[in-house]
Amino acid sequence: MSTARHPFEDLIGHLTRTTSLGPGEAARVVADVLAYFGEPAEDYVRRRHGELKSRGLTNDQIFPRISAELAGRRVAAPELTLRQLRRIVYG
Repeated sequence: MSTARHPFEDLIGHLTRTTSLGPGEAARVVADVLAYFGEPAEDYVRRRHGELKSRGLTNDQIFPRISAELAGRRVAAPELTLRQLRRIVYG
């Protein structure tokens, strides 16, 4: 039996206490939310454009909307090497 702790065990526990979700379902919700907010900007733009286009919006309506959404969205940082991380800290 694994003793490894889920990195978001506290959040999963909170969801199981405050909703009707079981532990497995709560873990999937957490994973889905993390994946959503970890989506690269380029992928987000392509996905949102397709979604809005399928709703009948024109590009003149879509691009300002996506621009505003990106301004308020947490976008995943690029993957950094250990050296790059050190340079951020120590210059």
